[in-house]
Amino acid sequence: MNNSRVSALSHPDVLVAGAGAFGGWTALELVRHGAKVALLDPWSPGHPRGTSSGETRVIRCSYGQREIYLRWARRSWKLWQQWERRWRVPIVTRCGVLWLLEDEAFFRPRLGTLRAHHIPCEFLSARELRRRYPQFRLRDITCGYLESEAGFLRARLATQLVAQEFLSQGDRGARARLLTAAALPPAGSGSRLQKISLSDGSAISAGSFVFACGPWLPRLFPELLARRIRVTRQEEFFFGTPAGDARFAADQMPVWIEPGSDFYGIPVGGHTALKVADDRSGPPFDPTSGNRSVSAAKLHSVRNYLARRLPELARAPLVESRVCQYERTPDAHLVVDRHAQYENVWIAGGGSGHGFKLGPALGEVVAQMVLGGERPRRSASRKADDRVPEMLLDGALWPASGPAPKPTSY
Repeated sequence: MNNSRVSALSHPDVLVAGAGAFGGWTALELVRHGAKVALLDPWSPGHPRGTSSGETRVIRCSYGQREIYLRWARRSWKLWQQWERRWRVPIVTRCGVLWLLEDEAFFRPRLGTLRAHHIPCEFLSARELRRRYPQFRLRDITCGYLESEAGFLRARLATQLVAQEFLSQGDRGARARLLTAAALPPAGSGSRLQKISLSDGSAISAGSFVFACGPWLPRLFPELLARRIRVTRQEEFFFGTPAGDARFAADQMPVWIEPGSDFYGIPVGGHTALKVADDRSGPPFDPTSGNRSVSAAKLHSVRNYLARRLPELARAPLVESRVCQYERTPDAHLVVDRHAQYENVWIAGGGSGHGFKLGPALGEVVAQMVLGGERPRRSASRKADDRVPEMLLDGALWPASGPAPKPTSY
């Protein structure tokens, strides 16, 4: 994937900045529709500072009343499986996603929405939970619900495979170019952006631009996004399970999400140990130069959770750990829209901890918007049936002050 092999593409139809889940899938869809595309990333697809570069990410359709994400998740689930078959590499693990609840009220609207869309989902009483999943200690859990066809994805590998597919679909240089450089903040008057400057001192022009730069978006568009997207430090921990004990493997244990404590976990897969993480927003974080060593305090908190919920793993060895980041909006909606000034610039970001699984569907949506010159339909109510959930129309942003609704990521 070096640049010399694809240098013939000098003026692309579209430049996509950011080769993570949103940018990679968008670039692939654009190329598949015949566009000449340059895909730009500061390092490489799947690099360890990227939000899309973790080992695993959850995929599920349960979104309560936010049905647009359910639809995108369902479409993405289909596409993930199609591409998995094409690549002949295991990407999707279908082990189910189990929500552990202290209050049945959390569950009711989600179950109704899932059933309305024919998503397999099962309500489980406390007794049934204990029978099926004896690994857990569930004294404080009153019920749960299981989305049986959900599970988790191999995120870093998928991100790299999407980039490879992008080059392959683009005839290895005829219509696809992969560049290693960082985009600098766009500048220029007028209604169309002509070119962007790059970190290596060069510049590149294009007919249209898509910025899908994850936690770097607030730096590229400070007036629009510095107060709209908050980048936070998040820590993930992977624990070794007892030798020969299959109870914590994906064929006997689902992904679990616990809204009451904000912890979630992913069972042992073919390539990873058991993962546990705290979904609560951490402190502000610099994705370029931030310290990526995990903290003793967070590890202590995770071990306390294990002692309470999975007591047999309370003293399990820590075999791997990772610091990543969320780029969260106040309500956990994504940011997907055309730029307020430049009619040929689109922004896709604000994954808020749940965006990775939506990449294939979002790539289709953004590619259609770019190729058609469209912008999303505006809805004053911002209800779940909006075509896209978050708007930058005319630079109108969510208020920077005042209490924000608690987001839900996973």
